[in-house]
Order: sequence, then structure tokens, then C-alpha cells
Amino acid sequence: MAERVQQPPAKRLCCRPGYGATCRQGQRAAGALCGGSAATQGESSRTQSPESLLDIAARKVAEKWPFQRVEERFERIPEPVQRRIVYWSFPRSEREICMYSSFNTGGEELGSSGESGDETRLPFRRGIALLESGCVDNVLQVGFHLSGTVREPATSSEPELLSNVSVSFDRCKITAVTCSCGNKDIFYCAHVVALSLYRVRKPEQVRLRLPISETLFQMNRDQLQKFVQYLITVHHTEVLPTAQKLADEILSQNSEINQVHGAPDPTAGASVDDENCWHLDEEQVQEQVKLFLSQGGYHGSGKQLNLLFSKVREMLKMRDSNGARMLTLITEQFMGDPRLALWRQQGTAMTDKYRQLWDELGALWMCIVLNPHCKAEQKGFWLRQLRRWNGVDVCPLEDGNHGSELTNLTNALPQVNINVYSLTRPHRTVFTRAIEACDLHWLDPHLQHIITEDHYTNYCYHDNLDSSLFDARGWPLWHEHVPTACARVDALRSHGYPKEALRLTIAIVNTLRRQQQKQLELFCTHKKELLHRGITSVTNLESWVGHPLDPIGTLFSTLMETRGGSSLGSGRRTEHPVLPAQRFLEDGESFVSLAVETALIGLGQQRVMPDGLYAQEKVCRNEEQLLAKLQEVELDDTLVKIFRKQAVFLLEAGPYSGLGEILYRESVPMHTFAKYLFTSLLPHDAELAYRIALRAMRLPVLESTAPSADLSRPHHIVSVVPNRYPRWFTLSHIETQQCELASTMLTAAKGDPRKLETVLESIQKNIHSSSHIFKLAQDAFKIATLMDSLPDITLLKVSLELGLQVMRMTLSTLNWRRREMVRWLVTCATEVGVFALDSIMQSWFTLFTPTEATSVVASTVMSNSTIVRLHLDCHQQENLANSARTLALQCAMKDPQNCALSALTLCEKDHIAFETAYQIVLDAAATGMNYTQLFTIARYMEHRGYPMRAYKLATLAMTHLNLSYNQDTHPAINDVLWACALSHSLGKNELAAVIPLVVKSVKCATVLSDILRRCTLTTPGMVALHSRRNSGKLMSLEKAPLRQLLDATIGAYINTTHSRLTHISPRHYSEFIEFLSKARETFLMAHDGHIQFTQFIDNLKQIYKGKKKLMMLVRERFG
Repeated sequence: MAERVQQPPAKRLCCRPGYGATCRQGQRAAGALCGGSAATQGESSRTQSPESLLDIAARKVAEKWPFQRVEERFERIPEPVQRRIVYWSFPRSEREICMYSSFNTGGEELGSSGESGDETRLPFRRGIALLESGCVDNVLQVGFHLSGTVREPATSSEPELLSNVSVSFDRCKITAVTCSCGNKDIFYCAHVVALSLYRVRKPEQVRLRLPISETLFQMNRDQLQKFVQYLITVHHTEVLPTAQKLADEILSQNSEINQVHGAPDPTAGASVDDENCWHLDEEQVQEQVKLFLSQGGYHGSGKQLNLLFSKVREMLKMRDSNGARMLTLITEQFMGDPRLALWRQQGTAMTDKYRQLWDELGALWMCIVLNPHCKAEQKGFWLRQLRRWNGVDVCPLEDGNHGSELTNLTNALPQVNINVYSLTRPHRTVFTRAIEACDLHWLDPHLQHIITEDHYTNYCYHDNLDSSLFDARGWPLWHEHVPTACARVDALRSHGYPKEALRLTIAIVNTLRRQQQKQLELFCTHKKELLHRGITSVTNLESWVGHPLDPIGTLFSTLMETRGGSSLGSGRRTEHPVLPAQRFLEDGESFVSLAVETALIGLGQQRVMPDGLYAQEKVCRNEEQLLAKLQEVELDDTLVKIFRKQAVFLLEAGPYSGLGEILYRESVPMHTFAKYLFTSLLPHDAELAYRIALRAMRLPVLESTAPSADLSRPHHIVSVVPNRYPRWFTLSHIETQQCELASTMLTAAKGDPRKLETVLESIQKNIHSSSHIFKLAQDAFKIATLMDSLPDITLLKVSLELGLQVMRMTLSTLNWRRREMVRWLVTCATEVGVFALDSIMQSWFTLFTPTEATSVVASTVMSNSTIVRLHLDCHQQENLANSARTLALQCAMKDPQNCALSALTLCEKDHIAFETAYQIVLDAAATGMNYTQLFTIARYMEHRGYPMRAYKLATLAMTHLNLSYNQDTHPAINDVLWACALSHSLGKNELAAVIPLVVKSVKCATVLSDILRRCTLTTPGMVALHSRRNSGKLMSLEKAPLRQLLDATIGAYINTTHSRLTHISPRHYSEFIEFLSKARETFLMAHDGHIQFTQFIDNLKQIYKGKKKLMMLVRERFG
């Protein structure tokens, strides 16, 4: 805690009426060492001689009585008695000093300082190092005040530091500390630690004096005057003004100082009215918490706040009243966090880590108000404080941003009755449970017997199964709302009552066991009726797992902590039990086995999924935390029996179990828990393991229909929200866990066809996500084709079946992984065999789109790698190829635009199939295919040696094309040029047929001129195939078909020119002149082209004479 250089004010006034000068004569003015008031104070004499009655009495008085009460009780206290009381008043244990100077505590902190790392920087460790290095000096104890100097050696970066330290103490507690080092922290500085530990470890080396007032009483007038004058002389600059002021007031008859009897003494100990508690710097606690909160989770602030909460629990365990004080300070800072108002204003949720801090805050207040030895006035003060915080608008709610539907803490077990009105309970804050807990008490005689007696039994109830106080064995039970009962356990543990907590824990667990048995019997009685009516019900509106009070975690931790520190699996009842509470363990049972059974009971409880993202995430997180603890326990025969027992109950307990036959639609799924049970039971009872896992695969919230609940029976509840599916915020995580459970079963079932078939059926029935089914298919494939073993054909078939299901699920929906899924399925079918490939091709229309079937499936099937992988003979190859070609033709018929080219490619080696595919293309060309697709297929035909078919398709493509005057960069231009070149190469007749199509489709002058120029360079048909030759003469531009093309080109230039001039800007003038130059070249190709071009230019000059600058450029270039 932060230390201040200034000394605290004296606590009380000291005087000795009637103590005359005669009494002072002969008294010793000098002091002695702490142990020097008797002959038995040496180290050896203390160990060899019995403790004196004076020391025993002084030690007890020093622990319990303020020194003022001692003085008031006795008129005169002998000096040896005073010395022993003062001596024993200093703390004797290092544990509390450690607690106030480090985050860690326990025996590990009390060792040497030789460890490295951050821990060595803790004040407690550094204090030990300073003490052991001999850096503590000038130690003096005057009454209840200890002072000394601590020298911190120089380092490479810091000079030597000499600190003056003083410590005040009372009744074995340090009540005030000061240090000149100026430390600003929650904890005591290392110098205070060093001085305090010096006094604890070396009391015989500390000079001890009585309180300064006692020394002054021994002085006569001359001695007193000399004392005062020397004191002023030594410290005249500091005390002279104060000394003069005090002298003036004393000499004044009416001054206030003269109206008070006695004078203050800072070394005289505490007064009767002083609160006896360890020094806690409240200001620094507030500043540190405010700093951590302002960092918003960065720089490890969340960890620091959790460590502060741990410090509060540590104080409570030590029964230190500062625990509640510190938590109050922390809470005030949390309530003053400006982010609360901001989040409320913006309607946003607080961060998950910050939310967990609030949960811990509420749980700590529960522990504080449930202190079994708390006074009524103290509880009343806390209740007022909690209600004040609870009434603040920004106070966080218990379950995040949603209202609560949970039962009140003080209700009985929820199985007894359900209050319909509780479903509309108002919002509950993080403090609501602590406020409710203020109404709880510990006065119940049965409860007192349970927690205080190790032999509390009543065997007269042996045959009375309806007893609510004892079970059939006569062992005590405790019927209370389970989270509330467990909150009592947590409070007992937190306040340092481990034995009492253990006794109550065992009673609660036995109650849960008995309740479990009665639930099973109740369901068996009404099983036929419930199953016939199709009722789904749940017995708990609030879950024990994920509950704000963590009841199951509390019971589990209490039992596991009672193992006596030995290995996991220890704590079994023996002939000489370590703890008396072991009398309530059956033969062969242990605290570990009881803890495991408790966790299994809680995890298997059927419970409603809570509202809100945070509450649902907390259910998942708490379940995973419990399972992580269970996985640390090594299973032995006893624990396996417990697993079997609980597994059977979970399967047979109907609506009371999350794995029962009757499952409520909105129940929390059991996938994660069942996976743990499955892996644990599998080596010992495989059939039971599979029964558990298969039952847990259910996820009724995703089913389209589910039976409704019924309130006609007391143990049934209605659905709070008729359709909560949109509000299952953790559904993605839940489906992932469901997938993990299925994958675990598939792995375990390898080599067992019957089990694999059962698991497959369960997956197909219960998993509704295509991505998760695909993952399972991939997992099964990997397991089936491990490198170190032969492929498992049954598991491969399971993988293929799951893959086929994915194909069907995603066929009509968009899925970005679809192409990956198709490729994987073909790979999987290839591994299964040729019959699988043939099967998926036969039923392709239910699995693939036409494009997928041709471009991926059929292409892969006909590839050389597939043939080699399958080791096919010629006959098998041909059959598979026929199936692929049939598939390709069917796809081409259904989607010729996207599949025709693939069909042609796949059918190349079969003449009939190829001709069929070509005919499909021709049939679709008129209506269903665009020019791009037709040009692509035409080029393919030319490449395959079918120029006439290519020509035919090219002419069909031309009929769909339309190029306007300004589309001189259109992607189809290359196709048009290619088509014209193909026609030109085939002969005059083909060219003559295609030119009218070009003239009709192409209006772009530059493209037409390019085509015209190419047609005049070579003779048509010179490169034709089939040895067909032409006359060798170039075609005339004055005759058809080139005359038509020439006229169309000139016309296109004229139209384009007028179009461009309509919106031309000066910056495009030079470009326009170049365009006219190209036009002139085309004009001149005609026999009267020169005249036509001259007339064309004259027309432009006349029409666009307003564009003077442009026309001037035209005249300069063209006359």
C-alpha cells in the first residue's frame, strides 16, 4: 500500500494520574532488547524451557485487547508486563505481510529470494532480499511503533537509496506505515517489508522501549526540560515553530489544549474505539482500479483486476475485514466507469472480458454477505450499499443485455414447483443475487448440525425414503435451491472454513444423488404416458452449468481441494481417514470420485438455453472449463463405475436428463459433454459409449417441427420463446461441437461396418449444415486412407455417402466451396471404385450442375490419371468413357451455352457422340447461344480440322453480333476478322456469303476497312483445304461481294465522321484529322474515290463552317 512520509496523528491521549515523583526514582531509563525483560529470553532458553505464564497471558492480551483497555482495567501495570504486551503486539506471521505486499501468497512466498523472473520484483520478494543482504539498520521499537532505516544498494541505473521507515501496529496487525521512498502503490513497499520481517525473524535483536509517554512519566522536571530543549535543538528547523505554538497554548489558561486531560502519544497503541484492521491505502486502491479500467483491457489491465479480486478472496480467507473494504473501493470505481454510460447510450454490449470481471464482482459480494459470522449491522450496511449500486441506471444486468427468467435465490429446489409469474421477472443486475442473499441466514438447526458435526446421522430414517433431512443411510441432506446452497459452500471456503464447506458439500451432493434417483423413478412411472403424448419438458429454467454462481464448479473445487495434496485419485476412504468428513464416503469412494460424479450430474442436467449472447457463451465456456478439470483426473476402476452409472441414468432419466428420450426443443445441447463421455467410456464399455454419443447428436432447435410443452403437470414448463432459433447466438459453435462429436465417433468406428452405418444415419438425420457434413466427409476420407494401412472401404463409402448428401444440399444454393466439394467428391468416388464413379455419373442431375458435371466430373473421369489410379482394362475404360460421353451429351442438351464445348471435347473419340454434340450446338445456335460461345466452338472446330463446320458456326455467330460505329475496341473484333479470314481461305463463294452478314452486323468503319484490306491482299481459296484451288485472280472491288463491302465501309466512315463532329472538342481535333486520313485511303480504293472524298470534304466545310479552327485544319490537310 502507498506509504506517506508524514507520521499519522496519535490515536489517543495518555496520562498517569497519581503517578508521583517518588515512584519514578530508581526506574530504569534505558531500554532493553525485545526479549530482555526476563532471564529466559535467550533463544536456547525459549526452546528448552516451558513458556512462562506472563508470556502466555501477555500474548493473549496483545492479540485481543487494545492497550487502552488494559490501562483502564488496571491502575498500575508493571513495566515487565507492559514490555511483554508490547513485545507480543507485533504481527508474528509473515503470511499477512506477504498478503499486503504481493499478489501471491502461501508458502511459496516465504522462501528465499533466489528465484528469477517478474516474481522477484514483487515488494515481498525484494523485501526478503534486502533483509537477507543486511540492509536493515537502526531498528527501534518504541511501544507500538517500529522504526528503522533500509539501505537499497546502488545499481547500474539507480544510486543507493536510504529509506526511513516507520510502522505502527496494534493487536498483531500493522495499522499504519510510512516510508521516505515515496512509493505509490496498493502494496507495502519493499522497505516496509524488510523492516517488518526483521522484527518477525529477529525480535531479540530489536531494541525495545515502552511507549514514549511511559518514559516521560519516569522523568523529573529538570529531565523533562532537558529532553524538550535537546529535541528542539536537534530538530529546530522542523519543530521550533510547532514547539513555540504548543508552548503558547499550554501557558494560556483558556486554551483548548488545557481543557483536555492528558496528551497524545503515537507510540501508545490503539484506543478502545479504534477499528482493528491492517493498513490499507484506500486512495491508492481507487487510483489503481481507475487506471486499470481506463486502459480498457490493454496492457494486462484485465489480469491486474483479476489479481485484485484474488487478493480480496485471500483477505476473506484470512478473515481480514479489509476484504470487504477493498471490494467496496473496487466496486465504486467500477460503477463510476464512464464506459458504462457510453455503452448504454450507444446500445452496445460491453466486452466479454469486462463482463467476466463484473460477474466476479457479483460473486464476491455474495461471499461477503453470506459470511456465517457476519454481524447484523454490518450486513445491513452492505445491503444498503448494494441497493444503492443496484439502483443506478448503468448497473450491468446479470445476463448481459437481456432480462432474466431465473428463479429467486430463496426458492426451494426448482423441481418442486414452477411459478409461472417468475417467467416475467424484471431485469436482474449483477448485485441482485447478493441483495437476495442478505435475507439468508445460518440459523437453521439442521444446517448448523451439518456444518459443525462430523458424526451427524439419524439412522431411524434408514427405511424412510421420503425424509427430507436424511437419506436411506441416515446421512444428512440439505434441500435448498442448488445454486444458493453452493453459494453457501463458496462463502464458507472464502471465509476460511474449509471443513465446514466440505461437510455442506457432501450433504448437497448426497441430496443431488437422492434427487437423481427419485427423478428416475418418477419418469419410469409416467414414461408410457409422456412418450405417448409426445411431451417435451425441462425441469430447470436455470442451468447449473453457466450459472452466475457456478454451483457445480464450486462443489467440484471444494472436493478436489480436499484430496490432502496427494495425487489425482487419492482421498479414498481408508481405515485411518485423514478428515473426519470421510465418514460420509462409501467404501472405496474418494473425494475425487465424489467430485467427478458431481460434475457429471451437473453437466448432464437438461436445461433451457438462456437468452442473450453473453449468457449463452457463458454456458459453453463454463462447460468447457468443467470438462478441462475432469480431463485432468486419471480414470481408475472406481471412476469408470461412476461413469457407467451416470451414463445409464442420463439415458434413462427422460426429461430430467439432457440425454434422455424426451428432449425439450430449446434445451442446451450435450455434444461437448457427450464427446468427453464417449472418449472416456470407449475403452471400457464401447456399446454404452456409442449409445451416449448417438443420443447426444440431436439438435431439435433446427428441426422444422417439434412438440410443444405442457403445463398440465408440475414438472413441465412452457417455451418462454415459441421460436428461439434466431436468438441462439452460439448456434455456429454448437454445430461445430456436434460435428466434432460425429467425427470422433467415425474415427472410433473404423473397421466396424455396423457402427459406421449407425453413425452415418445419425449424421444424416441430425446435422443440417452442409459445411459440417462436408468436413465430416473429408475427415472420414482421411481416416479411411491413412498411409500406414489399407483403405477402409466401409469408411470410404460413408465418406462418399456424406459427400453425396452435401452435393444434394448445395445443388440449388450458393456456396463458395462448391467447386472444391465437387472435385473432392470425384476423388472420393475414385478411391471407392469404378462403380462409384459410374453411379455419380448416372445420377448427375441430382448432384451437379451441367457445367460441374462436364467440366469437372466427366473430364476427371476420362483423364489418364484416373484410369491409371483405377487399374482399368480396355473394356472397363470404354464403359466408363461411354458413361462420361452420355453425361456430356445430356448436359449439353440441358445447358448448351456452358456445356457444348466440353461435350464436343469429351466426345472427340466417338464419331456418333461427336456428331450428336455438334447437332446440339447447331440446334441451340439459333436461340440459346450468344456469338461469343459460337465463335469459341467455331475456333475449336477449325482447330480439330473441321473448317466448314467452323465456317457454319461463325456465320451463325455473325447473325447475333452488332458492332456500332464507336466500338473499335470491342472484344469480338478479333472473332470477326478470324471469321472473314476463314471464309476468304475457303473460297469466293464462302466469302461472298459472309460479307453481307458482316455489312449487316458491323458498323465500325475501321473494322470494315481492315476486313476490306485483308480481302484484297490475297486470292480467295489459296489456302483452302481439300486441294480445292481457285483461278488465282484477285477479287475486283468493282464487283460483288467486295463492292458491297467497299460501299459499306465508305458509308460507315461518312456516318462516323458526322457522329464525331456532333460532340467534338478542340483537344480531339488532331485525332479527327488522322481519322479523315484513314477514310481517304478507303475512299481512294474506289475508281471514283477521289471525287467522292473531295465532295465529302466540301460538304463538311459547308455544314460545319462554324468550327473555324477545325475546318482550317481540314483545309490545310485536304485542300
